[in-house]
Amino acid sequence: MTGAAGFAGSHLLERLQRSHDAVAAWSNPESNRPLAEVDGVHWSAVDLLDGEAVECELASLRPSVIFHCAGLALVAESWTQAARALQVNALATSRLLDAVSRTCPASVVVVTGSALVYRPAAVPLNEDDPLGPSDPYGVSKLAQELAGLHSGARVVLTRPFNHAGPRQPSSFVTSSFARQIAEIEAGRREAVLRVGNLDARRDITDVRDTVRAYETLSLNGRPSRPYNVCSGVAHRVGDLLDMLLGMARMRVDVQQDPERMRPSDNPLVVGDPSRIETETGWRAEIPIERTLSDLLDWWRGRIAAEAVSARSPRPERSESE
Repeated sequence: MTGAAGFAGSHLLERLQRSHDAVAAWSNPESNRPLAEVDGVHWSAVDLLDGEAVECELASLRPSVIFHCAGLALVAESWTQAARALQVNALATSRLLDAVSRTCPASVVVVTGSALVYRPAAVPLNEDDPLGPSDPYGVSKLAQELAGLHSGARVVLTRPFNHAGPRQPSSFVTSSFARQIAEIEAGRREAVLRVGNLDARRDITDVRDTVRAYETLSLNGRPSRPYNVCSGVAHRVGDLLDMLLGMARMRVDVQQDPERMRPSDNPLVVGDPSRIETETGWRAEIPIERTLSDLLDWWRGRIAAEAVSARSPRPERSESE
């Protein structure tokens, strides 16, 4: 799988390690250490923009299934790095699929796309609704889909809506809330939580349900057919914040921060999961309350670990160093 060192990738990797005899994980040569240490996994640092390196690795592995999770993940970042988003999300996918067609054409490739390829709508979106992304990130993910459709490889297209859970970067809204609360509890910041738009409503699925959908689609999904990965329920961001505040161990005040407002923020993003439920039997199972609780506990543990590391004495250097 690609993008194995990332948020969703790390959860998928853990799942695949339990269900497959052999798992190979790729990460970007410039990425940090994996978010999860998983035994029995063959790690490689592969630049997906290097077509020759990708083809060489695939020729060695000959995988039966490829989960393509690598890519630029931040919508806000795409506004200032539109060309980079197209390069990482679309061009890299094209090069991967070209290599698949030449080395292991029988492989199933699950491409993790995005629900932001759809035209904004005030109703739950299904896979036949009009496409019309409203930000550079969505444009790059639509280009990724088109690369998959015209590659000749056995590509299963996913359109995941928002997902959250442990290990999510704090650049995403619920993780930002959870991190701030954990830092306040630890005395690392004042008891003020800074927020952006609280009225937006989002369909948020637990990341562990999301990666279960990817594995299910690798087995039962139809090639060249897109599948929403979503719960079908839209949560107001302010309500998610209230849930997290209710889990906090102390009183926290809330202040709006203009810098956290996006240039384009759709008021509603919610999906219709009928296709994936009907054709594969998958459905979201983990309640949002557990997702938020686990996310907050993960941040508490990470911040506590950082505090211990900061207090640990550094080894003395010898005179010869």
